[in-house]
Amino acid sequence: MDYDTTGNSLRKIPLFSDVSDDDLDSIASHLIERRYPKGSTIVEEGLPGDYMYVLREGRVKVTRLSEDGREKILEMLGESSFFGEMALLDQGPRSATVKTLTPVVLLALSRTDFLGLLRRSPDLAMVVIQELTRRLRDTDEQASSLSFLRVKDRTTGLLRRMAESAVDDNHRATPNLTHQQIADMIGTSRETVTRVVKELKQDGWLGQRGKQYIVPSED
Repeated sequence: MDYDTTGNSLRKIPLFSDVSDDDLDSIASHLIERRYPKGSTIVEEGLPGDYMYVLREGRVKVTRLSEDGREKILEMLGESSFFGEMALLDQGPRSATVKTLTPVVLLALSRTDFLGLLRRSPDLAMVVIQELTRRLRDTDEQASSLSFLRVKDRTTGLLRRMAESAVDDNHRATPNLTHQQIADMIGTSRETVTRVVKELKQDGWLGQRGKQYIVPSED
């Protein structure tokens, strides 16, 4: 791997954007590039974990099996996201499965190297803590949403959170989503999501471009 090129590209990843040049050089020297085709399983729920991953290119979905054996989508991650760090921190089994939605390029970091870098780089450790806190808040909000909000509100909230790409000054686009994926993430049926999406379009709040949904940047 070309470490100079990798170091420059690592600066664009939030996880590494604020670490020192020396720490960045050390990180780059320990990263292993891995490529996976669409539909691959990168980590599997319940198995031990030896690596954490930074998503350099592509998209993945994070899933967990429900008590009845159904796959529930917890999150979809895109470029510059990272995952797999929990099993390295607590040495427990993987808490979820991660599968590729597109061909992906990953940067892998072993448990030993990851923990060593956290000890040497307070900046890196702080970023990891902040990201774990954000994910915990998101989990709390989703739990609250499942308990108290109507399906329509949960759908609009999810689409807002996932809309990342700017369409124009007033609208943003989600990644490609199916009704079943939306249903899994908000805890309802595909048929209910289909009815809600139709209603949101009739209300003029929601647009669609292929499998992407177009939502207002602000109400």
